Amino acid sequence: MIKKVLVVGAGQMGAGIAQVCAQAGLEVFLHDQKEEAVQKGLQSIGKLLGRAVEKGRMTEGEKIATQQRLTPSTSLQDAADCDLVIEAVVEKMEVKKAVFQELDGITPKHAILATNTSSLAITEIAATTKRPDQVIGMHFMNPVPVMKLVEIIRGLQTSEETFKEIEELAKVLGKVPVSVEDYPGFVSNRILMPMINEAIFTVYEGVATVEDVDTSMKLGMNHPMGPLTLADFIGLDTCLYIMEVLHEGFADSKYRPCPLLKQYVQAGWLGKKTGRGFYQYEKTTG
Repeated sequence: MIKKVLVVGAGQMGAGIAQVCAQAGLEVFLHDQKEEAVQKGLQSIGKLLGRAVEKGRMTEGEKIATQQRLTPSTSLQDAADCDLVIEAVVEKMEVKKAVFQELDGITPKHAILATNTSSLAITEIAATTKRPDQVIGMHFMNPVPVMKLVEIIRGLQTSEETFKEIEELAKVLGKVPVSVEDYPGFVSNRILMPMINEAIFTVYEGVATVEDVDTSMKLGMNHPMGPLTLADFIGLDTCLYIMEVLHEGFADSKYRPCPLLKQYVQAGWLGKKTGRGFYQYEKTTG
């Protein structure tokens, strides 16, 4: 039974994952290499919990109890008595492999190693460990405390026992798990990213303006936000990276990234986080 969790990476995704685990009653280490990053993650959790209290979604007592279940960590050795590790570091295969190799030597034999990757092969990550049957994908959506979906991705070697345990945990966290096989982009990004890419092609070819493309999808397809607004929110560099993973993984020209997307990324126009993407934004500080 999973009682103690270490989350590797204290960024937006990692902090969100740590928050939902702590809210569900699990003991959680929030880990990052730098103390400042860990503290920033804990502060963002504190703010979100504070808002939940203000809106009547939780009591002050529940907020305090949740925060007490969160422990800062700057050493992966803290995983030595954990039942589960969820990795949420940068979306680079080499980095993830290195983290999993290190964790494999630290965690107890029963521990499950999960990755929050949005597109990389679980099978390849698992092969770097001596417990590939206990490695699985657990792809949360952003923002984690709000979004209900979790893609549970089986690698080629993932055991049914591991899958069932993580599926059950997702439900405990108040999420809706979907079962996915290990193919590039899984389900959500395999469908979403080509749609975003096609929206960019529509602008690139002069078919319609950015605003009109977004309006068409919002009012015509009842999407809560247009694909280009969504791309800016996700980060155009992330969109390009996932399109490249799909293009390479399937060797199919339908996944070819739009040249305009590449150009924006080269220009450093990455979306909301840089103040400019398909739209202009006021840069946020802190």
